[in-house]
Amino acid sequence: MILTDYYRFERVAKKAKHRMDCTASTESYPEFENRRATKAYRETEKRDAIKIGDLIIYWVIPDNHMRADRKRKADRSITIKSDNLSSVYNWQREGDYWFAFGDFKGTTDALLFIYQVKEVDATIQAGAVIEVFVARGKSNECNTLCNLYSDGELDEEMNALRQQVTKSVTEPERP
Repeated sequence: MILTDYYRFERVAKKAKHRMDCTASTESYPEFENRRATKAYRETEKRDAIKIGDLIIYWVIPDNHMRADRKRKADRSITIKSDNLSSVYNWQREGDYWFAFGDFKGTTDALLFIYQVKEVDATIQAGAVIEVFVARGKSNECNTLCNLYSDGELDEEMNALRQQVTKSVTEPERP
């Protein structure tokens, strides 16, 4: 099996413009698990509440001007607590969804993203979903992984990981 871990993030927050909450995961990737909230924060006028154990990422447009030697500029990046975890490079569009890749900063792990994110005035809209699949030790093989995905050869692994979800981590609010 090439893909080892799965995380699903959805737009749950009402106030934060770029926040995506983990709603389902295999809870097996230490790089994400070590970044779960260890302290609760109550909701304020300007901030959404955070519960102990929540995993929250921010989906942002990166400052690509930082490194002049960069060969390709990232389309997005994911951050936790202002720490950039991965740049996100779009690979192809499939209907309403994008497929993209990146690697987890400081590791040799590749990340594959399937996402549908709509933004209005730089605010992520309700219904936004980001699925992250981890391929441990495969950061040098992102193009190969993207080709495998395009050919449909990762579909079974992706579906198997989706079925291994241990629990819903953050319950989205239902209208």
